[in-house]
Amino acid sequence: MKKVSVVIAAFIAAAAVASAQDYNAGIEAFNAGATALQTSKTEALGSFRAALTQFEACEEEEAAEMVAKCKEIIPETILSIAKEQINGSEYDNALTTLAEAVAVAKEYGIENTATEAKELIPNVYMRKGSTLIKEKNFADAVAAFKEVVNLEPDNGQAFLLLGQATLQTGDADAAVEALKKASELGQEAKAGKLIANTYLKKGQALLKAGKNADAIAALEESNKYVESANAYKLIASALTKSGKTQDSIAAYKKYLEISPNAKDAADIIFTIAATAQKAGDKATAKEFYQKLEGSKYAAQAEAQLKTL
Repeated sequence: MKKVSVVIAAFIAAAAVASAQDYNAGIEAFNAGATALQTSKTEALGSFRAALTQFEACEEEEAAEMVAKCKEIIPETILSIAKEQINGSEYDNALTTLAEAVAVAKEYGIENTATEAKELIPNVYMRKGSTLIKEKNFADAVAAFKEVVNLEPDNGQAFLLLGQATLQTGDADAAVEALKKASELGQEAKAGKLIANTYLKKGQALLKAGKNADAIAALEESNKYVESANAYKLIASALTKSGKTQDSIAAYKKYLEISPNAKDAADIIFTIAATAQKAGDKATAKEFYQKLEGSKYAAQAEAQLKTL
């Protein structure tokens, strides 16, 4: 019995020595990690993880405290690596590292680090998308901004950039949808201009294709966001082709109202006068022929006034 007790005692003593060795090795690894933080966070992370393994194998009371410290500093170090990657424009690597930071922080119960890492993810996608726009890689930029709006559905700036990038891919309908959302979320001015311009281009294309009614609808939609002289001019042209004389005159008048000093103002005034005269609206015809005094149409206008 005495022999067995000696064996057990020896085993306990050996275990104590091994535990002490693990603790000392953990301290050494932890200190190495703290030193490496100044030069290489990746190296520091490896040291802290090694220290954690050593401390978890220890039985000393002090080891539990060091385990807690390691579990706090490891996700913080991963997050710090991610921030360096963001600053270096390594966006894909940063996204992977941030995901790791979130997972490890949650595993270790370090909620503040998990929250900070999670909140950085949409910011990284925003930076990535903006860089891709500059590189004219619009399809991938669209994908990046979609990630942002999925994570932050109230981010008006992200919807604005999504709309801009989508326009460049040629998907006008999807672009307008994103821009309308941006307008709802505080980007009314910038989004409104883009939407108006998109409908203006659509109206021009439809007018060219002879689809006058559709062209008018698109151009009127453009004017809902930003009234433009050009839109009214195109509407007037479509209305004239559709035989809606009085409506076309009204649209031309709006054009002159918005852009009274337009280079083609005299052309428009003469068109209004001639159109009104043809429609039997002598009062309007006279009014606008009289406005042409001193213009390149002066002689023609004077002759028509005599006729009237």
